[in-house]
Amino acid sequence: MTIIGIAGGTGSGKTTAVKKIVEALPPNYVAVVPQDSYYNDTSDLTDEQRKAINFDHPDAFDWKLLIKHIGELKEGKAIEQPTYSYLISNRLPETIHVEPKPVIIVEGIMALLNRKLRDMMDLKIFVDCDDDIRLIRNIQRDTIERGRTVSMVIDRYMKVLKPMHEQFIEPTKRYANVIIPEGASNIPGIDIVCKYIEHLCQEKEGM
Repeated sequence: MTIIGIAGGTGSGKTTAVKKIVEALPPNYVAVVPQDSYYNDTSDLTDEQRKAINFDHPDAFDWKLLIKHIGELKEGKAIEQPTYSYLISNRLPETIHVEPKPVIIVEGIMALLNRKLRDMMDLKIFVDCDDDIRLIRNIQRDTIERGRTVSMVIDRYMKVLKPMHEQFIEPTKRYANVIIPEGASNIPGIDIVCKYIEHLCQEKEGM
């Protein structure tokens, strides 16, 4: 099994990069574990307290469960991945059944932050992108998918996303084996990564 971590700021193109990698590999070869599914369970909080959560701070994530689940997949065991709703800022009762596959991709803004999680990875990727492009993508996504106004998104970007990115996400570049500039639009970069992943898988299969 090959475990790959893909990190980068919100709106950097991580999800699109993951999709291209999945498409480049054989069918049913990859299981994707999004870090976004592992926000803390906030059932014990009020609606007001949930709305005040900083989702771009490491403390917002259930690292223990994420590390446990990646460890179980590595051991060949299936997991029940939690699901999360941004609309209610809490986990949903439904889970997603994830079977172990030859390639496991852990994708999220802080996928490379936790040392225990990093140590499980065979390849660590950071998807890089200009701040202004990330802001535009955040505006497009949050106004359509999360019911926010443009002014709400910009205000949140300036007060939360930008400082958290600079403090916690950008520094994880130094842990990456590969940095992909311009995100998923960097087709040659994605192609090189896909070929290397294929090589990694072939090596492991031959062991």
